[in-house]
Amino acid sequence: MASRVTRLRQLLTTPAVLPAGVEKLSGYIIPSEDAHASEYIADCDCRRAFISGFTGSKGLAMVTEGDAVMYTDARYFLQADTELFPGWTLMRMGQPETPSEIDWLKAALPAGGVVGVDPTLIPDPKFRELSESLKKVGKSLVAVDRNLVDQVWDDQPVRPMTKIIRLDERYAGTSYLDKLRDIRRTMESKGQEALVLSKLDEVAWLLNLRGSDIVYNPVFFAYVLVLPESATLYCDAEKLPAQCTDDKEFMSTYTVQPYTSFVPDLHARNLSSTVWVGSTYSYAVAQGLKDAELLEDDTPVCTAKAVKNSVELSGMRQCHLRDAVALTEFFRWIEIEIASGRHVTEWTAAVRLEEFRAEQDGYQSPSFATISSSGPSGSVIHYHPHEGSCRDVTADELYLLDSGGQYLDGTTDVTRTVHFASPSAYEKECFTRVLKGHISLSTLQFPQGTSGILIDSFARRSLWDAGLDYKHGTGHGVGSFLNVHEGPIGISSRESALKAPLEPGMIVTIEPGYYEDGAFGIRIENVVEVLSVPQDQLAAAGKSPFMKFRPVTLFPIQAKMIAIEMLTDLELDWVNRYHVDVCDAIAPLLSEQGRGEALAWLQESTQPITRAAVDAV
Repeated sequence: MASRVTRLRQLLTTPAVLPAGVEKLSGYIIPSEDAHASEYIADCDCRRAFISGFTGSKGLAMVTEGDAVMYTDARYFLQADTELFPGWTLMRMGQPETPSEIDWLKAALPAGGVVGVDPTLIPDPKFRELSESLKKVGKSLVAVDRNLVDQVWDDQPVRPMTKIIRLDERYAGTSYLDKLRDIRRTMESKGQEALVLSKLDEVAWLLNLRGSDIVYNPVFFAYVLVLPESATLYCDAEKLPAQCTDDKEFMSTYTVQPYTSFVPDLHARNLSSTVWVGSTYSYAVAQGLKDAELLEDDTPVCTAKAVKNSVELSGMRQCHLRDAVALTEFFRWIEIEIASGRHVTEWTAAVRLEEFRAEQDGYQSPSFATISSSGPSGSVIHYHPHEGSCRDVTADELYLLDSGGQYLDGTTDVTRTVHFASPSAYEKECFTRVLKGHISLSTLQFPQGTSGILIDSFARRSLWDAGLDYKHGTGHGVGSFLNVHEGPIGISSRESALKAPLEPGMIVTIEPGYYEDGAFGIRIENVVEVLSVPQDQLAAAGKSPFMKFRPVTLFPIQAKMIAIEMLTDLELDWVNRYHVDVCDAIAPLLSEQGRGEALAWLQESTQPITRAAVDAV
């Protein structure tokens, strides 16, 4: 595998692939993202994984004449350790001994050294920051239009050309025409004469279209340019459904141009007005708008998409009920399989779960690769099993299942951690601390205008009391039949969770966890809705508005994992009330679908938990 890096290094001095005026490169940067700053990418864009072996969704690879390094965050330390090809060095972001990416590059490049990057794959703000920093030490960053990894990737997959579907208004809630009118009003109020949409989920949401160019994400490769009197969709026309191409109103609203013509068209238009570009536009896009005044705030589509309309909220609630039916069938099935001594692997469990989800109306696909993890696999935060090389699921180890589904009316994401026999006292203690954090945040009331960074610690308090913590965010936004990780909101200690306040109508996850390296992982995750607190429920009516969360995910939390003596009366009451809500919501659907055995399992799993049961032991 080292030959891949060797071949790439040979290109550093190959004139045919270098920019004009550059005799040689001293290094090359390989980002994780595609040209749309996507978190999850198509196979043809997995350049960093191809060159390094590391398949996690977050990372930055840099190759110089003598080094090859991979930067990633704590979620992926264990995974990167096992996946990186020989000759690569893992750089653990956030650790005291790890220099920043810029500092490492400044030290690694020789005097006068030049490092290259594909201009379509790096955000313009990051390109400018890195370029300015290197200039100060006599080094430089240049755009290399011909991606060097592509030059050594002999069997690189072709870009997907899957068909697009139109999302009916009964799921979208608002027509594509009304959305475009609203966006133009916002542009006008901000003094913006043009809007560039690079993010694929923003394009899909604005047009009420969905695709499958990226696995698990119902999006398609496209850009959109909105002007006061016109709009252009840069997407290969043959991918559009007949509902679009035969719709005169759609085709008169959007001029359709080839996907690859977007950046050249920006150059040809030579826009010199104010252009709203969002916060993740690429350096290539910026060069096409070099005469324009750019607004780098989140686009109006980004913020509008995050606040679900009433139809989207109803769809999210409904698809979570059907998802819970599938989960009920799955956990009933796996409990029987394990108790009977039948062979179940992490992979076969994940496959069986998807079969149960596929039985539900409106199901399209998983919303991400299922994290089906037994014992030590659970300590790898974003672990994914592989057929033929994964662990068995047994009665002796904790089992963590983080999974979700894409439905026409919404997107789900849920995690439960269970034991199929008798968990140890330590496992129960850790689980209960995670549960206490989950309850603490789930029951929190907070002022309007609060961002996720300000409430993240509520989910960690009980773990902190024991000197424990988890190295990932506490929550992320969720799309409506769109990306399972949706900006701009999040609940995290990272700076990114500071800029966008939570608002009523937003959908976010609450998912604290704890991970013991080489032993087990624990996570409890619900999708929740942000609500306004009615004034009559506030002690000081008429004062500043407050918000709270309401669970959208309704599925039991395994009682045997809870150290009940660690819960306060209020926490125990929350668990029991939550389980009443679960049973009341899911039982009728199980009955309607004729799933009597699953109904019995659900009723048993939501029985009230009492301290008397503990005292009697």
